[in-house]
Amino acid sequence: MNYWLIKSEPDEFSIDDLKACPNQTEAWFGIRNYQARNFMRDAMQIGDQVFFYHSSCKVPGIVGIAEVVTQAYPDSSAFDPESKYFDPKSDPQQPRWLRVDIRFVKQFKEIIPLSLIKSLPQLADMYLVSKGSRLSIQPVTEEQWQAVLMLAR
Repeated sequence: MNYWLIKSEPDEFSIDDLKACPNQTEAWFGIRNYQARNFMRDAMQIGDQVFFYHSSCKVPGIVGIAEVVTQAYPDSSAFDPESKYFDPKSDPQQPRWLRVDIRFVKQFKEIIPLSLIKSLPQLADMYLVSKGSRLSIQPVTEEQWQAVLMLAR
């Protein structure tokens, strides 16, 4: 099993939104970064665990857990001219962009703020705290996963 962190702006799509979806499941789409796409395509597997991270908000941090429930498949928003994720260079026969479906697992009682994550030596090498790290999908090691879980309430 692999572990991941996915970022979402809570005013766009929050963990509460995921929890409210039918079957508490939603397609994770709109990824337009090749490295993040490659993580989905090459490494994400059904059953992988995901930290759900709220970004670009007053207190950014990890708010809960989701699970990957599909393999990567073409992101149809890339072919929709009405979508803000439309990519005119993406070909339906050879899709450039992918999505996976995730399912809600758990919401933490309290956010695990980025400031706390940054302060812990055992998380110093976490992709999230690396300089310049802005990817919306990031790998998390099993050791990092366990360390973050110890902070969750």
